[in-house]
Amino acid sequence: MLLSERAWQLLGALADGQFHAGDALARSLGISRPSVCKLVSGLETQGIVLHRIRGRGYRLPHVWQPLQAAVLLEGLGTVRDALTVEIRREVDSTNAELLRQAAQQARTGTVLVAEWQTAGRGRLGRRWVSGLGDALTFSLLWRFDAGLNALAGLSLAVGVAIVRALNTLGVHDAGLKWPNDVMTPQGKLAGILIEAQGDMLGPSAVVIGVGLNLRLPSLAALAQIEQPVSGLAQLHAALPRREIVLAALLRALVDVLQQFSREGFAQLGAEWQGCHVFQDRGVRVNLPDGRSISGIARGVMPGGELCLETAEGLRYLNSGEVGEQA
Repeated sequence: MLLSERAWQLLGALADGQFHAGDALARSLGISRPSVCKLVSGLETQGIVLHRIRGRGYRLPHVWQPLQAAVLLEGLGTVRDALTVEIRREVDSTNAELLRQAAQQARTGTVLVAEWQTAGRGRLGRRWVSGLGDALTFSLLWRFDAGLNALAGLSLAVGVAIVRALNTLGVHDAGLKWPNDVMTPQGKLAGILIEAQGDMLGPSAVVIGVGLNLRLPSLAALAQIEQPVSGLAQLHAALPRREIVLAALLRALVDVLQQFSREGFAQLGAEWQGCHVFQDRGVRVNLPDGRSISGIARGVMPGGELCLETAEGLRYLNSGEVGEQA
């Protein structure tokens, strides 16, 4: 369910992070006091967290500054001409919407950024959970001349790009968990969702979805997440503007995707392994069929498969959920 224009006006009035009395909000929006209460309830139903205190009114947990296209475009530098960026207040899922655009022949380098997703998606059908302004959620369409069979390792390459971008922002303790998570010692910082259109021989179109936490979600949101998570604010003394972070991510993604188009994942494998949080450590991998397998993680193959040293010998895995061995 999409938010109404009035709901977005209310969020704009609360964007400074200060308490605003219900009567004052009603006057500024030109609506009744009960209508303000109804709008607040609707926002909370949609998962947007508001603080409310009797006698003081309502506020957002943090200052929310909507993304500014001009600031983002300025930060893109030399990759600006390679991208077409659209910022929307709200979509169901940036990946789902960009897949629809890809089917209508949207150009390579199309970027869709959303302030709020009503049905944000993660890997394996999971829901992506974040608060308004607490994360970056965006998708990038990239077209390849090669077919789907040449895209093995793409999610790992995207992980390399995200770590490179974080390094340029002064964050140096982020690592990678196979196949598509960006981790910190505190928990998951970012996730990657790759969805493709095309055939095995080519050409192909890939939508790369990225969700990166800037702040920790609310306690209510954390209760919906199955693993420890972290936010960029925990790692950075002065959290940069969201546009600066997004521009760094997009610059790194363009560089890595251009390299991947030429060389595949093989030339990025050593860099990925240097960031691998479980490299040469005991892990347990839950397989899609419900079985699990334990061993020592020995990095990845040129095609992106996880190399696992087990008691029965080396195993090469194309899918699964990796966790530290108990």
